[in-house]
Amino acid sequence: MTKTALITGATGGIGRAFTAELHRRGYQVIITGRSTEKLTELSQTVTDGAAQIVAADLGTQTGIETLVDVIRSNPLDILVNNAGFGTHGAFSDLDIDRELEQATVNMTALMASTHEALQSMTARRTGAIVNIASVAGFQPLPYMATYGASKAFVDKFSLAVGAEARKSGVLVTSVNPGPVDTDFFDVVGSDAVNLGRALSPEQIVAFAMTAVDKHRSRVVAPRAFRAMEALTRVLPAPWVTRAAAIVAGR
Repeated sequence: MTKTALITGATGGIGRAFTAELHRRGYQVIITGRSTEKLTELSQTVTDGAAQIVAADLGTQTGIETLVDVIRSNPLDILVNNAGFGTHGAFSDLDIDRELEQATVNMTALMASTHEALQSMTARRTGAIVNIASVAGFQPLPYMATYGASKAFVDKFSLAVGAEARKSGVLVTSVNPGPVDTDFFDVVGSDAVNLGRALSPEQIVAFAMTAVDKHRSRVVAPRAFRAMEALTRVLPAPWVTRAAAIVAGR
């Protein structure tokens, strides 16, 4: 029987790489994003038109409802919650509507899709959910406050829900990438927290799928960022926050 995978934010770099890898593994792939044109191009180019496309703006309640309906109608074997974006600047200077949209995409949509996917996965006692967090969530992140906080949420939410779901045979994996060679910083409008050499989207997907294959609940990629995370746990929080402000405030 053909297995089914759904990827949100599929037309971005990481989403595109997930689409290619899951199609290569023989999954029936459902790809979501805001642009029908970009989704069509992705389906044609990467899956020879085999991928099912679903246009949905996950910054809106309507878009989230569309996503939930698709998951309800298509029991998934893998859900990849990749959709997300960031902004840069002092929080008081940023457009609050854009910040609320960011919170909706990065957290609310991910919660809704995870909840719906778990209904059928736990009933069938099989399945995997891959939630894309970020090393940006390892510490408070001034000048990217909403983004950093949302990714901290994704990581902790995924670990908690994963502990609940494991007894039903369902894996929830939190993937925490460092810098990735995508258009993320073009969207943000800054190279803030672009620390060091970026990994390719394909490398991040390889880390993530290895974790799924080995039933691991958490990935930090590259591994060097584990040391940074360890430091944030032992140093005083004000010190960590000030250091992050220097980096992210560029």
